[in-house]
Amino acid sequence: MPAIEVKGLTKAFRTYKKLPGFSGAVKGLFHRQYEQTIAVNEVSFTIEPGELVGFLGPNGAGKTTTLKMLAGLLYPTGGSATVLGHMPWERQDDYRRQFALLLGQKNQLWWDLPARESLELNAKIYGIPNERFKKTVGELTELLGVQEKLNVNVRELSLGERMKMELIASLLHQPRVLFLDEPTIGLDVTSQKTVRDFIRRHNTEKKTTIILTSHYMADIQELCERVIIIDQGKIFFDGKLSEIVDRFADFKLVTIQCAKADTQPVEKLDRYGEVVEKDSTSIKLKVKRDQVIAVCKALLDELPITDIDIQEVPIEDVIRQIFSR
Repeated sequence: MPAIEVKGLTKAFRTYKKLPGFSGAVKGLFHRQYEQTIAVNEVSFTIEPGELVGFLGPNGAGKTTTLKMLAGLLYPTGGSATVLGHMPWERQDDYRRQFALLLGQKNQLWWDLPARESLELNAKIYGIPNERFKKTVGELTELLGVQEKLNVNVRELSLGERMKMELIASLLHQPRVLFLDEPTIGLDVTSQKTVRDFIRRHNTEKKTTIILTSHYMADIQELCERVIIIDQGKIFFDGKLSEIVDRFADFKLVTIQCAKADTQPVEKLDRYGEVVEKDSTSIKLKVKRDQVIAVCKALLDELPITDIDIQEVPIEDVIRQIFSR
């Protein structure tokens, strides 16, 4: 049985359109104009227990709205969804004890209290025994390197420390499903890696089902084998991350090393592909995938090449290209 099953899930928002100026405000008192925005449009997918899936899309694509519906915070306009056999928006206590939602731009810890007290409050809400609470907090704070920050007021923690405490608060009740919305946003490189390593380890050891959204491709590449791409509320791609380059990148990068590379005229090289970079020792070309072998042969015959390197396009460039469409 899938941990998460979504069929035709749709969410439309009805918003008031205010006319400009004082006269517009007065007219709005008697006759209001509304606009309907479809944030999620017939989205369908299934996720098996223990999977860690990347959920990608540009800003406003419908990622967070989808997660909020799966967490029961929003009621859908149409379609259906089950998480661990429960319909999320029915908000049954049994379901709410089995999932956690971490929004990178929202705080669940009390701003003016030490982190420990917020965690203790969460433990009381979930009915976690004291011994289990101490053991869980001890393990999580050690893994994330924030043991000495438990008695510091949340407002005095750095962004990275605060995000780690938010992650601990989300995992305190050992949820079977975890929704992570931009968990590394604003963190420095070191903190990002610490959080990524922690998420990977937790998923491996606890077999927690995780949906992860992030604009940092390093998060997705290091953690997710499967990705779902959503754009304008619709599923655009659902499959292995490795398949994205094959499906959407129609070229490769060919870098050649040769003496006096900068003296080679661009017009001469343009017939092989787009010149991306050129300096005194190397030239990088963007070449159609089906022409790479022929182009490499022609370059070797025509130029005094000492080395040649063929690479796939970086995955972040491919994703950026997909979003720009």
